[in-house]
Amino acid sequence: MKFTWKDGNRLQLLENGEAFFPRVFEAISQAEKEVLIETFILFEDKVGQALQRELIAAAERGVRVEVTVDGYGSADLGSEFIAAMTRVGVHIQMFDPKPKTLGMRTNVFRRLHRKLVVVDGKLAFVGGLNFSADHLADYGPEAKQDYALEIVGPVVDDIHRFALATVAPPSPPRHWWQRRIEAVENTEAPHIEGIGNVRALFVTRDNEEHQNDIEEHYLDAIRNARRRLVIANAYFFPGYRLLREIRNAARRGVKVKLILQGQPDMPIAKFGARMLYNYLLRDGVEIYEYCRRPLHGKVALADHEWVTVGSSNLDPLSLSLNLESNLVIRDTEINRQLYEHLEALMASDCKHIALERIVRGYFWRAPLIFLIFHFLRHFPSWVGWLPAHSPTLAQLQPHVDSIDEDDATRLQRGHQ
Repeated sequence: MKFTWKDGNRLQLLENGEAFFPRVFEAISQAEKEVLIETFILFEDKVGQALQRELIAAAERGVRVEVTVDGYGSADLGSEFIAAMTRVGVHIQMFDPKPKTLGMRTNVFRRLHRKLVVVDGKLAFVGGLNFSADHLADYGPEAKQDYALEIVGPVVDDIHRFALATVAPPSPPRHWWQRRIEAVENTEAPHIEGIGNVRALFVTRDNEEHQNDIEEHYLDAIRNARRRLVIANAYFFPGYRLLREIRNAARRGVKVKLILQGQPDMPIAKFGARMLYNYLLRDGVEIYEYCRRPLHGKVALADHEWVTVGSSNLDPLSLSLNLESNLVIRDTEINRQLYEHLEALMASDCKHIALERIVRGYFWRAPLIFLIFHFLRHFPSWVGWLPAHSPTLAQLQPHVDSIDEDDATRLQRGHQ
């Protein structure tokens, strides 16, 4: 399923949990009919408990509440935490639940990485924030820097129908991804009046019909950029096509700036990205490492109109395996707001990486970089060799004692 550009939207850029969580919780508290949530991580910390309270209150006043979490990112949810919600009618699904093997999680690939909230089919949130306290500044030096969008207007209908299809009633003879398409096609779309002047497009990535949709929008924006390109991305290890187009943009005179992790929550992310620095720096790409806190954002802008905000990193997991969602925008005001914010971030909290520094010691890294580039060039075709299975979308019941495949009721099956 593909959606089309929608005019007449109003958007608000939200930075970090201090802006995101209060707006989401307020929207849920005012919900009259329905709350739909998809998230990679839901933790039982103060943010998760606050969300739990709002969802319980909404269910108790008769609101339909549907929550879908990922079996890898949310594997440690306790039975009582779940039961407190399911007892009052909150429906909780887990994507691809798997028990640990030798203490290790085995469902690391093909994760549900989207972060979506839709309230009453009229208000939506799309971005990179999970429901966890590490998105709040008072978490400490490990608090994450991230972004989301609050959305009203016609594009919310697309987001709503997409999220609703995840919880469509089961139909045993069909795969659940086929039911998703059928549900979207058969859902009667309410007419949502345009209330703003922002043009927006909801874009998703899956492992069936839309494997490259988000990447293609990035490629299109980079190829058409003429003045400036700014990408702030937490896990930067893109495929060869994206790397080549970023370098080519700088070669033709576009001012290209990358904001990457300088204080990563996963050290391998910084190591991988640095293997690519020389290739980009030598053709004029400017690279900044954000050092104030771990960068978790997935945002970009091109020229004075194009913007994207969402869940998709520019790494092999997001571009080739995970289920992702981004909002692509054409609006000068949102572009300006994000550009000014990222410029301030680079000036105050980033370290500028010079080519001379990267060149030092280059001789011992050259063979490794050669291998990395060939890996990136061929990775998409190699993904199919990874062990594949039929991901389960399991309804979690009030009586569960632990989260694994044996305790979950399997409702829907199908390749992602």
